[in-house]
Amino acid sequence: MEFFRIKQDIPVMRHALMFNIISFVTFALAVFFLIVRGLNFSVEFTGGTLVEVHYAESAPLTEIRAALEKAGYSDAPVQNFGSTQDVLIRLPLNLRDAAADNPESAGAAPDAARHGELVLAMLRSTAAVPPELRRVEFVGPQVGKELAENGALALLFVVVGIMVYLAFRFEWRFSVSTIIANLHDVTIILGFFAFFQWEFSLSVLAAVLAVLGYSVNESVVVFDRVRETFRKTRGLTTPQVLDQAITSTMSRTVITHGSTQAVVLSMLVFGGETLHNFALALTVGICFGIYSSILVASPIVMWLGVSREQFIKPVKAKDPTMRADGACV
Repeated sequence: MEFFRIKQDIPVMRHALMFNIISFVTFALAVFFLIVRGLNFSVEFTGGTLVEVHYAESAPLTEIRAALEKAGYSDAPVQNFGSTQDVLIRLPLNLRDAAADNPESAGAAPDAARHGELVLAMLRSTAAVPPELRRVEFVGPQVGKELAENGALALLFVVVGIMVYLAFRFEWRFSVSTIIANLHDVTIILGFFAFFQWEFSLSVLAAVLAVLGYSVNESVVVFDRVRETFRKTRGLTTPQVLDQAITSTMSRTVITHGSTQAVVLSMLVFGGETLHNFALALTVGICFGIYSSILVASPIVMWLGVSREQFIKPVKAKDPTMRADGACV
């Protein structure tokens, strides 16, 4: 299925150096903000208390945030959980509370039940009917550290798996260029979250891993067309083959990414606070995934020296002692 067809190849590789300079500058800025500002990790990673309350009517999120801010929890995320009547509140780990609960260890877990009762008392002024306390859970800093380590390992395993898959399916040049493009996407997503200090949660980590697979899919489509063009067409230079592959898959790229982006934007606009950061990470990742798969991976594979000879099996020379019927003379 084609939404449109471009008759003349787009000379993308003619501007490959300019595209890669833009990519390098964007990548460098993302690394800079990650180093200087760092990520704003959620309670799952830093530790804290999760409090779930239920309202008889729609929960007044603005009033809840105001009450928590007045009580000193200005950074506590408040969001609907499943319905407009259920609210999930994340209270960051407070070492002073931990010391009050256990004077012998300032790093001990605070009394989760006491935190829940305190939050419930604060919220009684936000609605005519007091909310009902449904759940209180404490996430310790050690658990958060383990989640961060496991998330980093998951990211590493995904990268290694992608590299091995592409090396077997195509060639090492395609594998290297795709991994560079994918790491470019991941770093830029993290850079956005560091610059704007958006909360980095487990759902955002899941979005980052999803973007990795999504970006690889686009690279595989383009590189598969590159291999096919090398095998079927003679007389074209490597930049011309890459231009033809990118141009011939442009319609597919617009259809696939356009429909996906429409769904993600719907989640971003109508999904509420629960899906906001997840959809935000996917939005940034898909936009830069399109860019990197076409304008980062392709120039890199060209500069690594991909050529037609790597995809054409050499013809074996015939033995002069062999007859046409296969018998030796």
